[in-house]
Amino acid sequence: MTKKYFGTDGIRGRVGEGNITPEFFLKLGWAVGRVLNGNTRGKVLIGKDPRISGYMFESALEAGLVASGADILLLGPMPTPGVAYLTRTLGAKAGIVISASHNPHYDNGIKFFSATGHKLADEIEYAIEKEVDKPLITVDSKHLGKAYRVEDAAGRYIEFCKSTVPMNTSFKGMRIVVDCAHGATYYIAPCVFEELGAEVIAIGNKPNGLNINKNVGSTCTDSLKKAVNEYRADLGIALDGDGDRLIMVDEQGQEMDGDKILYIIAKFRQQKNELKGSVIGTVMSNLGLEHALAASNIGFERVNVGDRYILARLIEKDWSLGGEPSGHIICRDRTSTGDGIVSALQVLTALKESKKSITELTADLKIYPQVLLNIKLGKANAKAVMKKKALLDAVVQAETNLADKGRVLLRPSGTEPLIRVMVEGQNQQQVNKEAYALEAVVKKLL
Repeated sequence: MTKKYFGTDGIRGRVGEGNITPEFFLKLGWAVGRVLNGNTRGKVLIGKDPRISGYMFESALEAGLVASGADILLLGPMPTPGVAYLTRTLGAKAGIVISASHNPHYDNGIKFFSATGHKLADEIEYAIEKEVDKPLITVDSKHLGKAYRVEDAAGRYIEFCKSTVPMNTSFKGMRIVVDCAHGATYYIAPCVFEELGAEVIAIGNKPNGLNINKNVGSTCTDSLKKAVNEYRADLGIALDGDGDRLIMVDEQGQEMDGDKILYIIAKFRQQKNELKGSVIGTVMSNLGLEHALAASNIGFERVNVGDRYILARLIEKDWSLGGEPSGHIICRDRTSTGDGIVSALQVLTALKESKKSITELTADLKIYPQVLLNIKLGKANAKAVMKKKALLDAVVQAETNLADKGRVLLRPSGTEPLIRVMVEGQNQQQVNKEAYALEAVVKKLL
């Protein structure tokens, strides 16, 4: 069964197009209230990032929820993981985040969390979609919901973040640059690190509604690298617009993706006897990470791309750690979702306790060369092309050539008419050769 409105990470798109309109958000709020409240009155939290359209969509959602009989707690600008945390601790039926994450200001979207702080189950999303398509009928006036503002929301989340490192932890003597992407962490992130003793240079912390993720944040680390070098900082932290991704820059100004961050946390957890089970990555995680973890007797499993698949596997196995190269890191022993600030705190704690630099902590991790090619399909069907014998044979041949020193991945894009070809291995020349050979086969089949 295919969902009509929900994608793998909520609903997202260009403002004013498709379902990203005030009318749809009004109806969606009403549907959410109907499904999650049922015959009982409950609370729903709403947080948002600072992009300008958030004000409009917040009002529309509020109206729809009130019309369904739900009470609302307005959090204002709040990182996505902060909404997940407050949904749990404030006893709400659900949490809603109005954000398009790392996208530009002209996009927006919506994410949902259940009462436990996890993303909604598929059956709940199907039920909401079913309600959206019904006529909106407001409850009787005496049953209308009310809206309240949570004045101490930021303070509550700041204290939670600080609680994820050992008591009396101090980062005094550490100089860090924090890039908030002009997003939801603009106030919270600098406060967290400052209150734990670090000297903080904040950039990307002046949102105006239009500059979110613009030349800053986890998808554009040039400004962060420059600041780390300029201020001779120990490291740099780059968050995305809604604060659930983390990319770091080491003391030499070199970018560290989610694979390196995951490696540092996994090794530190192992040394502290706190690593529960294997580490979960995705099909895009670098083979070098898998090999480095294996050398330390740490298990590693892969799932499909998307933090929801990582979390689902962690819950299924009752394990504690997983992440993506894009910077979604889930420390399940600390929080219920990907959290950029919490993940950064785990790295800083490893640095402080080990008295080593990031470069030293990742010395045993060799990231293998990787080539990723996107091949446009035109009118062709991706799944049909990928079943062709000529392509299957070519993949087998590439895997044979790489042996255990590389790997091949072909997958259709979930959002565009593309086939993605990824090849990685220890030898850059061979990786290039195998990737472009596969590309030629796909193009010939098209």
